[in-house]
Amino acid sequence: MRISVTEAKGQLTELVRRAEAGDEVILTRHGHAAVRLVPVRAAQDRKSRRALLETVRASAAAKIASASEAARRQDFLYGDDGLPE
Repeated sequence: MRISVTEAKGQLTELVRRAEAGDEVILTRHGHAAVRLVPVRAAQDRKSRRALLETVRASAAAKIASASEAARRQDFLYGDDGLPE
């Protein structure tokens, strides 16, 4: 939705509601886009940030473990000189 700054003055509450609902609200000045209203994302609390961090750490640890296991599985294919047997 595009609306001039002058018109937006009387409809600010409704425009904020629409932006929070996901509508794109662009305020124009002299027919050119000037600003966009976007909702502010709420900051995550400490507990949810900690849970996200633990999930990422566990995922990284699993990837590292599986990569090293794959390398060990192929060790029997090569001799001590590093060439295929």
